[in-house]
Amino acid sequence: MPNTTSTYEPLVLVDTADLPEEEWLEYRRRGIGGSDAAAILGVSPFATARDLYYDKLKVVSYEDGESNWVQKKVGHLLEDLVAEIFHVKTGFEIYQVKKMFYHPVYTYMLADIDYFIRLPNGKTAILEIKTTNYNAKDHWWCDGQEIVPVNYEIQGRHYMCVMNMDEVYFCCLYGNNENEVIIRHIERDPDYEAEMIALEGNFWNDHVLTQTPPPYTEDGELTLESVRRHFGPADENAPEIELSVPLASSLVRYTELQAEKSELNREVKRVENEMKRLQGRGNGTKLHGYGKQRRRFLFHQLQAYEKARHRQGRADTAESTTSRYLRGLCDGIGKPPLLCKAQI
Repeated sequence: MPNTTSTYEPLVLVDTADLPEEEWLEYRRRGIGGSDAAAILGVSPFATARDLYYDKLKVVSYEDGESNWVQKKVGHLLEDLVAEIFHVKTGFEIYQVKKMFYHPVYTYMLADIDYFIRLPNGKTAILEIKTTNYNAKDHWWCDGQEIVPVNYEIQGRHYMCVMNMDEVYFCCLYGNNENEVIIRHIERDPDYEAEMIALEGNFWNDHVLTQTPPPYTEDGELTLESVRRHFGPADENAPEIELSVPLASSLVRYTELQAEKSELNREVKRVENEMKRLQGRGNGTKLHGYGKQRRRFLFHQLQAYEKARHRQGRADTAESTTSRYLRGLCDGIGKPPLLCKAQI
């Protein structure tokens, strides 16, 4: 696994103070930005890894023709105000550095930070500004527990990796006064970060640089939107396709599995909350049999990935970074992986 504990300084790719938006987008296509990371891990609510792939190759931007442009514009206009609210609420000094940074080792990892924070202990932290509407504020809670939405959490962890910083704060405005804000804080996790680096590296090295489209692994609706975007809508005059018995059976099984997946997700969340409750009452938690269960999960991930390579006609090519990475995880069981969190 990559070493994420060494001391390093981020490098500057470009000064963004007076950079036109089109040029800024061109620089972003030179690597993976923080808001890209969730798509690579399969948990973005907005884009698939295939969408991001086409964007990096300048085939088509996945933001073209998007319907939420007003929301994004409002978010941009309110950014300074939300930052000021954070300053008033916390008393922390905040400032901007209008530069795009990149990691000195994993040079495809980019960071364009909203604000930096001078903490009372003398350290520097990252501040990410978000806006949402009143109805969507519930995404910042889960079963009564304060959380950071997973796509934002991944973005923050990506930034901590690039900048070599240990803390990220999020400030999200969901109303029209200073009391209708959500402030969250996360700290760096080296194990989480190492797996994120491996997955981002796989996307960049095995897909973007080789111009090999990544397989679709996301939820059905997001995949359908992506297919329509890149290949056009269905032809209403096209003849009906008669499914073979095996394929029809597979589709029925698919719908059954989707229902089972939803139920399992609820059960996973219930167990996670119970673990949090237990951890709050003791010094630690030991998971009996965890290694065997995780090994089985990772082996299934490896099988699925290799099947996708076979469908793409790449089964006889050199073993990919992802294959080697998954095999390595199967051989060395450690903390619960980011891969599990992203795929369950």
